[in-house]
Amino acid sequence: MTEQSQGLPVSEFDYIVVGGGSAGAAVAARLSEDPALEVALIEAGPDDSDLPEILELDRWMELLESGYDWDYPIEEQKNGNSFMRHSRAKVMGGCSSHNSCIAFWAPAEDLDAWEKEHGAHGWNAETGFRLYKQLETNEDAGPEAPHHGDSGPVKLMNVPANDPCGVAILDACAQAGIPRAQFNSGTTVRIGANFFQINRQDDGTRASSSVSYIHPIRDRANLTVLTDLRARRVRFDGDKVCTGVDVVDSSFGRTHQLTARREVILSAGAIDSPKLLMLSGIGPAEHLEEHGVEVLVDSPGVGSNLQDHPEGVIQWEAKKPMVTESTQWWEIGIFANTVEGLDRPDLMMHYGSVPFDMHTLRQGYPTTDNGFCLTPNVTRAKSRGTVRLRSRDYRDKPRVDPRYFTDEEGHDMAVMIAGIRKAREIVSQPAMADWAGVELYPGIDVQSDEQIADYITRTHNTVYHPAGSVRMGAPKDLMSPLDPQLRVKGVSGLRVADASVMPALVTVNPNITTMMIGERCAELIREEP
Repeated sequence: MTEQSQGLPVSEFDYIVVGGGSAGAAVAARLSEDPALEVALIEAGPDDSDLPEILELDRWMELLESGYDWDYPIEEQKNGNSFMRHSRAKVMGGCSSHNSCIAFWAPAEDLDAWEKEHGAHGWNAETGFRLYKQLETNEDAGPEAPHHGDSGPVKLMNVPANDPCGVAILDACAQAGIPRAQFNSGTTVRIGANFFQINRQDDGTRASSSVSYIHPIRDRANLTVLTDLRARRVRFDGDKVCTGVDVVDSSFGRTHQLTARREVILSAGAIDSPKLLMLSGIGPAEHLEEHGVEVLVDSPGVGSNLQDHPEGVIQWEAKKPMVTESTQWWEIGIFANTVEGLDRPDLMMHYGSVPFDMHTLRQGYPTTDNGFCLTPNVTRAKSRGTVRLRSRDYRDKPRVDPRYFTDEEGHDMAVMIAGIRKAREIVSQPAMADWAGVELYPGIDVQSDEQIADYITRTHNTVYHPAGSVRMGAPKDLMSPLDPQLRVKGVSGLRVADASVMPALVTVNPNITTMMIGERCAELIREEP
């Protein structure tokens, strides 16, 4: 493998993958398995190989709003917390080098819906589950769990039950009617709780896409990894054939032209992939013209359909000392339904063994150095937002407008209110009597729906799961910029492979699914004549 940060001795490749993140690393690794192909992987951030703050999973919270974070502000929210920021990683491995490595197979119902409800033919649970198995080496693999993989690049382990407060939370969940459940069993957990599976090596190193897919193939001669290079636009010839990518090595550096003999694959994420498409002339025509970008393809769905998992927080002072060591500090997931008859849970909580006052301190709520929290989030939010250009300058951060809690039915806020109440119900159980001290926020005085909604509006966060902004769908669906083969409609030689392609965000933490999308993209490319 050739690694190059400065100077570009080689500028022509068969395939160029833009973005060395969760999907991009998988695409590049799988395509370069064919020694006859020359593959380039471009990453705007640095190599992660010698960065302990990246590699050591239990340090992940240090990375929020750090130099490894694009740190995207959001537009002012009518019904949400306008202080909120979207953390997007600027380092090899992308968000898999930046997150808590919670590893979930998506529910079968989620993946089947991509095909049945959104026209993404070939994207279903059968395909997805096959690729999850292909990408993982799962601690649970064996005769009793034949659906799990034992030879894939990504190591999945079970979080050990070493946190006594966490064990008490699970006992309290059971007392509240939420039994212990096994995650990633191949069956959808509608109501259940347990310690997570996480993608982590035995020594505490995160099993990011970079660690898992790229580090083991450093000596692969036909793979060139170009770090510290930022894509500014995709190039096309007069027949709308994608011919390559323009990149820069600094904010005011010279532009270098990289040529793709076959295809370019955008894997820059749900915020930067639509931005790159729009800067390249593919997007809503009126919006592009407003910013002086020549329209190549009028594609109104580019930057639309933005989805996320909005997240609230409820925090307690702990009566006993909390753990001082953890795999990643957010080790337990809790699923529940707020209404009857759902085939997938509409509410999820993460349990945190650390204080989480990221948006409450500025609002005047008390904090602590010894506490625990639950963070209810809306698994299948109905609100939809947008990503739009701020200007035609690639250096300007895009306008990210998630439009939290704007769905007409009020579904998203109703789930969040129910989530705060469910968290209180759990922590009020006898199993938590020795642990639960004062409720710090929102506080016991906040009881009515209106009071809880006001608290959520002012203090909610995100689980950092933007998706859907360049969705795939039926070939004739005008609002789907991609066909089911991930090809950008209206041009040739260009695909997208990252969380932006999801027609609907999956119910669970989506990082492993994003890696699966990268696996599938490489398959689709290989399957074409």
